[in-house]
Amino acid sequence: MEPMKNAEREPDLSMIRFAATREQLRDGRLACQSWIEHAYPEMPIDVWTALVNDMHDEVAARAAAVCEAELERAGYGPPPVPYALVVFGSSGRRESTPWSDQDNGLIVSDEAHGQKDRYFAAFGRRLSDLLEYLGYEKCKGKVMCSEPAWNKTLEEWKRQLASWHRDYSWENVRCLMIASDMRRIAGDPSLTEAWKQFFAVRMNDSPEMTTAFLRNTVRHKATLNILGQVVTERFGDHAGDFDVKYGVYIPLVNSIRYMALQEGVNETSTLKRLERLTLLDGGNLLLENCQRAFLTALTLRASASYTIRDGVYASSGYLPQSELKKKTLLYKLRESLTTVRRMHRALNRRLRFAERGRP
Repeated sequence: MEPMKNAEREPDLSMIRFAATREQLRDGRLACQSWIEHAYPEMPIDVWTALVNDMHDEVAARAAAVCEAELERAGYGPPPVPYALVVFGSSGRRESTPWSDQDNGLIVSDEAHGQKDRYFAAFGRRLSDLLEYLGYEKCKGKVMCSEPAWNKTLEEWKRQLASWHRDYSWENVRCLMIASDMRRIAGDPSLTEAWKQFFAVRMNDSPEMTTAFLRNTVRHKATLNILGQVVTERFGDHAGDFDVKYGVYIPLVNSIRYMALQEGVNETSTLKRLERLTLLDGGNLLLENCQRAFLTALTLRASASYTIRDGVYASSGYLPQSELKKKTLLYKLRESLTTVRRMHRALNRRLRFAERGRP
């Protein structure tokens, strides 16, 4: 691969920002995606990941504008009340790979309008379909603005969050963990600020929910055996491969998220959460190791195999066993998994202490 010229150190996002149609927007995303793929070998992983997520943010924001224009031409008129397009998951943390799927939602103003429900139901469906056309696989867990559970007015969102906080079941806690990474992409910022304030108040008022978060956090699949060897998949299409997402990436994300929420850190990015936590607890060797491990996890996610079908990107999330034969990579993976194990031992001690203190 030829090295990039100095004038090409950043992707040209203008094709995305000024796209007037879905076809132009798709062409812009594909052009930017191609640049990003060629840039990967020459950039630090955190810089490259930031550029990937700049692209995703621009595409999503422009997709919302294109949907508004399409609905207006279809006779729906402009948005009847303010709204905010938000993202969750890796998108909320600005950690998406080029082939990440959809994780989004809508927060709609509580202002009264007779066409509000009709408009935003149509908007959510159209936006999700458009994002799929642009190359973003639909979320298998249905965390999308096309789904009523993730497309609500601000007041409805507050009731939903309160309901999740009253029930400490695994699924409700999982939804709250997803929601805690919420980030605005487009629309009215006051709606997202009100949402975040309500979320923070509910978390601070519920020590039982904090313990439930911790209980979910410490549950993860085994990644090292008693001999310190990497545990790979035993059966199926990925036998012999390593599950990057659930083996190393998600355990680190969940652990750092829990610690950040405990310390009142409002960042959604895992790296920024780590930076803030390190400032609060200077000299913490485990946090420093977590930062190195997380950068390795980002690198491995970018190395996972992926496919493109009808323009839609999808990744298995697995590192092929052929990659595990590379000594340098295997050493970094073992080092990262050792950090994951130490972090989870520390959090398990917290959990045992918290559960002993329950009435």
